Amino acid sequence: MWQKLSLRYRLNLLLALVLVLGLAVNIGRLALDAAPRVQAEDQSVLRLARELVGTLIADLNEAPDPDARLSRITQDLNQLRHVSITRQDDTAGAAASNPSGDAEVYPVPAWFVALVYPEKTTVNVPFSIRGKPGSLIITSHPSDEMVEIWDGIVTQLQVGSAIAVALFLMTMMVVSRALAPIRSLSEAMESIEAGDYGTRINTVGPPELAAICGKLNHLAATLGEAVEEKRRLAESAISLQDAERKEIAQELHDEFGPYLFALRAHASSLARAADMPEPDTVALRRQGAAMLEQVNALQQFNRRVLDRLRPVGLAELGLGEAVGALVRLWKESHPEVTIEAEVSQSLGETGETADLTIYRTVQEALTNVFRHASATSVDVTIEPTQQLSNLSRGKRRCVLVRVSDNGNGLKPSHALGRGLAGMRERVAALGGTLAVISSEAGVTVEAIVPTGQGFQRHAS
Repeated sequence: MWQKLSLRYRLNLLLALVLVLGLAVNIGRLALDAAPRVQAEDQSVLRLARELVGTLIADLNEAPDPDARLSRITQDLNQLRHVSITRQDDTAGAAASNPSGDAEVYPVPAWFVALVYPEKTTVNVPFSIRGKPGSLIITSHPSDEMVEIWDGIVTQLQVGSAIAVALFLMTMMVVSRALAPIRSLSEAMESIEAGDYGTRINTVGPPELAAICGKLNHLAATLGEAVEEKRRLAESAISLQDAERKEIAQELHDEFGPYLFALRAHASSLARAADMPEPDTVALRRQGAAMLEQVNALQQFNRRVLDRLRPVGLAELGLGEAVGALVRLWKESHPEVTIEAEVSQSLGETGETADLTIYRTVQEALTNVFRHASATSVDVTIEPTQQLSNLSRGKRRCVLVRVSDNGNGLKPSHALGRGLAGMRERVAALGGTLAVISSEAGVTVEAIVPTGQGFQRHAS
C-alpha cells in the first residue's frame, strides 16, 4: 500500500500523522497532569476547611445552645463551593445537607471524573456537646478545578486542531508546488522516449529539481544532436555509396567496354581466319597476342577494382601484411619518395571492421600525399591506444593511425576532399575520431579507431 502512494501523498500523510501525534501527546500530558492538580487542590481545601471548623467548634460548649450553634455553623459552612459538612450523629442534619440523596453531578464527562477524581475525600472532625460525642464529616467537591482543567483540554483540542489543520494545508500547498516539476519531468521523459527530442522543461522549483530539469534538457538536446548526426551520417554514407557505385560503373563502362569490344573484334577475325582454306598463321598469332594483351589489361583492371571494393589479402594475411603490401606498391610506383611504415606487434585482435577502416585510412592518406603533397618522406604508424568511453565509463581499446609527410601542407581555406571526408565519417561511425593537422612541416592525418574488443573500467 505504502509503495503505491506517490511522493506527495507520502509527505502529506507523514505530516498529518506528525501533527495528530503532537496534538495527542499535548492532550495526553494535560490529562495526566489533571489528577495531581485536583488532588493538590482537594488536599488544600480540606486542610483549610478542617482548620476553620476546628476553630469554630473549639468553644461550642460555652454557647447557651450548643446544638443550635452547631447547626448554624454547619449551615453556614455548607455555603462554601468546594466542601460540604454533615453531622455524623444527626441524621436530620445530614438529610438537610443533601436532601435528595442522589449522587453529585459534575459538568464534565463521567469518564473524566473517574480518571482524575475516582473517590471522594472526607475528613472527620470530632466534637463533644455536654459529654455527648459526635463528629463533623467534611467532604470535598473540586468541581471547579475539574471544570477548569476540562475547559483547558477542550480549548487546547480546538485551538491545536485549528493550528494543525492550518499547518497541514499550508505545508500541503508548499509540497504540491515544490513537487510540481516532477510531473513535468515525467511528461518530458515520455515525450523524449517517444522521439520528441525538442522537449524542454522550465527549470523551476527547488534547486535540486531545477538541476535535474536542466540536465534533462541537456540530455534531450544531446540526443537530438546525436539523432541528427546519425541521420546526416546515414545520408552521407548513402551518398558516398552512390558516388562509389557511379565511379565504378563509369570505370567499367570506360575500361571494360573497349576491351570487351576489342576482344569481340579479334575473336571474329580469328573465326573468319579459321574458315579460310589456307589460314594466315602470322595474322592468327598477331590476333592471339592482341587478345592476350587485352586479357592481361582486363585482369589488372579487375584486380584494381576488387582492391577498391575489398583489399586483397587483408582477411587472409592480416592488417600488417596488407599495409606492407600497400606501402610496397607505392614504393615501386614512386621510388623517389621514402616511405617508412611501422605496424605495432602488440595490436592483437582488432576485428574485421576496424582492420578495413585502418587500411582504408592509410590508403586514402597515401593517395592524397602522392597526388597533392609533393613530399619526399612519408611516415606511417599504427599502434594500440585507449579512448575514454562515456557510455561504458571505461577506456576502450583503440588503434592510433598516423600518416605524416613533409610536403607543402594545406592552405587555410582548403576543405577536405571527398575521400578524407568519407574516412572521417567511417571512423566516426565506429565511435572514433579523425583529424587532419597541417603545418609548414607538412600534413599529419591522425585517426583513432575503436576495435570493439572490450574496455577497461576506471574510477568515477
